[in-house]
Amino acid sequence: MRVFIGGVMQGSIQGKGIVSQDYRRRIAAALQARWPELEVIDPFALHPNSVEYDDAGAKETLFGMLDHAAASDLVIVYLPTASMGTALEMWEAHRGGKPIFAISPLVHNWVIKCLSTRVFATIDEFCAFVAAGDFERSLRLAALPDQPTAPVAQ
Repeated sequence: MRVFIGGVMQGSIQGKGIVSQDYRRRIAAALQARWPELEVIDPFALHPNSVEYDDAGAKETLFGMLDHAAASDLVIVYLPTASMGTALEMWEAHRGGKPIFAISPLVHNWVIKCLSTRVFATIDEFCAFVAAGDFERSLRLAALPDQPTAPVAQ
């Protein structure tokens, strides 16, 4: 199984800064503790210096990450704040019928609410969900046709 881990990188930073990317390691570790064979696609690991790319490199990387999100079996996103790139990745995954698990306090944000299979308030909540085996059950339900999405966490 291929899992794409999306999430805020620059958010609303006006310069070339990047917010902490530790969340990617935590999410990947939780998943790989249960499924060591899992293939994780981490945009930051693939492009750690992306803020330094020229316009052509940035465009190629953006569209490449959209393709990765769409081609993955599952997308997990971390959005403590809004992220335009992650919203695009979610859209592409949604268009491809892929389950999207969001970790975000932004439960009233339409992109998160409408595109996510399930929303978790914190990384700890998500990791506990994975460790308890509830993740597999949710994936099975998400794969069934005509199933409503899981309720948004409050």
